[in-house]
Amino acid sequence: MKSKNWKAKLGNTIFESDTPAGKGFDVLLLFVIIISVMLVVFESIPDINAKYGHGLKISEWIITLIFSTEYILRITVAHHPKKYIFSFFGIIDLLSVIPTYLSLVFVGAQGLMVIRTLRLLRVFRILKLTRYTSEGSILLQALKASRIKISVFIFAILMIITIIGTLMYLIEGEQNGFTSIPIGIYWAIVTLTTVGYGDITPVTDLGKFISAIVMLLGYAIIVIPTGIVSAEMVHSTKMKKNTLSCNKCGHKSHEKDARFCSNCGEKFQA
Repeated sequence: MKSKNWKAKLGNTIFESDTPAGKGFDVLLLFVIIISVMLVVFESIPDINAKYGHGLKISEWIITLIFSTEYILRITVAHHPKKYIFSFFGIIDLLSVIPTYLSLVFVGAQGLMVIRTLRLLRVFRILKLTRYTSEGSILLQALKASRIKISVFIFAILMIITIIGTLMYLIEGEQNGFTSIPIGIYWAIVTLTTVGYGDITPVTDLGKFISAIVMLLGYAIIVIPTGIVSAEMVHSTKMKKNTLSCNKCGHKSHEKDARFCSNCGEKFQA
């Protein structure tokens, strides 16, 4: 019984972000992740790496041990260990510690390039930041809820740029750089997104007129997906759920101020 209570309390601290202990754990882990990312950045600077390389390596090992301990604890207290191990963040957690341990095996001049490549995997720790931000989950919910509207919008844009690209091919022709319809579509994408590389430009008056319309249309198009996602974010904020999962039945997605499980009635631990 004491073992279950210990696991339940530790599980709430590690996996939940709606308890005081969980928030404290998230803040501490965020701090460690930020330091880890800074080490990756500093290590990529030759002058700093040449002068402080030894200290950076020691710091890297300390942080690797912290992440390794966290990974083992998550497997230990998870309701479904296999589900966590093969989940997106479970894989990210594993990728964040593997390169440092592999550096013990791949030694010598021949393995130097391999080690440098493997070290790039440490940047995956940045992806762990999204787990500890409740606003990030709201944004993901909003993007998921608006995926059909966004898909329809993108399909409409693809039709527009295809039509515009074809028109520009017919109007400008090969002599003005529009050698094919795909080139015209490329120009339409660059112009519609207001990037404007300038490698291909219309010469005729009609082409310039269409170009001006496409530029103005580009500003209007940027607003549409923003509005769709913003509306879904407002809705997601109103319907916001907490991250608590019941220790008894494992049910998730409870109301923000819930103190008891909506499935079995178990009281949540503070």
